[in-house]
Amino acid sequence: MKKLSNIMLAALLTLMSATSCSDFLEAENKSAGGDVNDPEVYFRTSTGIQAFRAYAFQPLKTIVTSIDIADDGTDLYATCRGTAPSNFQNYTLTSDNGDVESFYVACFGLVNNANGMMYYSGTEFPQYYAEGMFLRALGYYYLTQYFGAVPYSDTYIQNSNRDYPRTDLETIYTNCENDLIEVIGNSAVPEESHDGSVNKRAARALLAKFYLAHGWDCNTTLTDAATGEYTVNSTENFEKAAQMAEQAIAGISLTQSFEDKWSPYNEDSNPETFFAVQYDKAGWPGDIADGGHRLCEYYCHYYGAMSDGVKYSTSNKNMTTHSLALWENGDERWAGTFMTTIYEYDTNEGDWFKAGYFTYYNNEVDKNTAPVFTYYAPTYVTREDFEAYLRAHQSQFAMTGVNRPDAHVPHAFLLLNGSVLRYNFNADGSITSDSPVTTSGFMNDLNLSSALNISELTPPVKKYDDPTATIGGDHTYSYRDIVVLHASEIYLTAAEAYYMAGNEPAAWEKLNAVRNRAKAPNLNNSLANYGVEVKFSNFDMLDFILDERARECYAEQTRYIDLRRTKQLVRYNVAYNHYTPNISSMQNARGEIKWYRPIPETEISSNDGISSEDQNPGY
Repeated sequence: MKKLSNIMLAALLTLMSATSCSDFLEAENKSAGGDVNDPEVYFRTSTGIQAFRAYAFQPLKTIVTSIDIADDGTDLYATCRGTAPSNFQNYTLTSDNGDVESFYVACFGLVNNANGMMYYSGTEFPQYYAEGMFLRALGYYYLTQYFGAVPYSDTYIQNSNRDYPRTDLETIYTNCENDLIEVIGNSAVPEESHDGSVNKRAARALLAKFYLAHGWDCNTTLTDAATGEYTVNSTENFEKAAQMAEQAIAGISLTQSFEDKWSPYNEDSNPETFFAVQYDKAGWPGDIADGGHRLCEYYCHYYGAMSDGVKYSTSNKNMTTHSLALWENGDERWAGTFMTTIYEYDTNEGDWFKAGYFTYYNNEVDKNTAPVFTYYAPTYVTREDFEAYLRAHQSQFAMTGVNRPDAHVPHAFLLLNGSVLRYNFNADGSITSDSPVTTSGFMNDLNLSSALNISELTPPVKKYDDPTATIGGDHTYSYRDIVVLHASEIYLTAAEAYYMAGNEPAAWEKLNAVRNRAKAPNLNNSLANYGVEVKFSNFDMLDFILDERARECYAEQTRYIDLRRTKQLVRYNVAYNHYTPNISSMQNARGEIKWYRPIPETEISSNDGISSEDQNPGY
């Protein structure tokens, strides 16, 4: 957390042996020598509980950067540049997967840390006690959305007990909802905060998401996985979700632009951010490579060497043809989400911020004259308009008089529906040719094709860009906060809840409020005004909401949860995931669909309360 002393955290981590074992509830020895050798005394003091608090939040940094478990196996993301699909993407995942285990352990680490905060806080530190309740609920939100029913613990585990059976979802949801209601009613908890601490608005937002999940998982019945059809047995939890979402967003209008919302200069007091995992470069006491994260390297193609002024990229979480086609004419979220212009690096300048990738964030540079390395236009731009733009900006694509790196030849991409056009330039910046890349070719380039050998097909996501980024080895380390709960996402939570409760007018109002901010046209229950090609014959308002969530929350690690929760996981994967062409791709040999991620094998083998029969279907 940014306002929780990093120095205090570093000192605490020195004397606390944070476990890295596979057992999710393994006891942790927090004893140390000297004045703090008795945790029962030290952690009940003001200094001790503050130190424990800083430590308690740490598992969140693993949770919110576990992007394979959150995004792979959906319709929006793919690998590229010869990278094979992950086991998450093609549903060949097994229970011994290390990423699953790491995520599972981190979630239960957060739960046990939260229980520890509550244990040591007691009535003496009511704010920290409430924060523990919130963190425990947050840990269980992630666990239930990815794994379903899991063991529930409200006790700080400090012994070697290994008997923790799975708890049904109804009980877990109810327990967490009651906890969050208590957090909201706690007078020691601030109404709002922007320093990473728990606040009532965040608790209301999380409670709304719990009610929504509760309604879907416990009050609906799937009738056809292939078509995503279901029946609603009760609207009570959906009604609660809508009411709580309204309370969470009360007084928050979507008035700032989408660009400003995600500006790196708008983190510390952004009214739309309810809760974020904090990173503080200035206060980090050690190697900066250990205190930041690398999300800025994902959600992109490959753009070249860092020595040439572009950020390091992993060639992972690239756009699919479906995510390319989701953007409508005039929707400002295209430019607010993606770096549509990558400015050229000046080999004589040697500064990314003055001439290179991060030039975009430098207001002292004239963007109308700065040399361009790569430019991207979205699917709604016509070829005629695109070429007119290139002619108007011819000087920015010129190679003469510019100290470009040897390997850099300027180019531009028009991301048309069904194909991608790559434009090349003469030395003076005039257009020399364009090379079409068909949909098949586009996906082949993303999936192991060496014949095309085309890079940089799609623009990088900029939501995690840090203009102060420091190069470390082959990586770009970002200290951008990772937003977990924010206003517009809760607007869409409200829209979904209203729809499921049978109140479509209210649902459209909330959805269109999000669209209005983005300058996208209002919608109603008709495709007539929708600028996106629709593949499903049974497209309804839930699909409008899922499309809106894809645009508004792109690269925010929400997609798998959204599709699983709404029972559309199979339908969307078969339609849009290049690696799952049919429903059998998502099933095991017994025909069981893999709706959840698998319970890690290490937990089944080490937890006396769980056996192989408790494994999630499909594994």
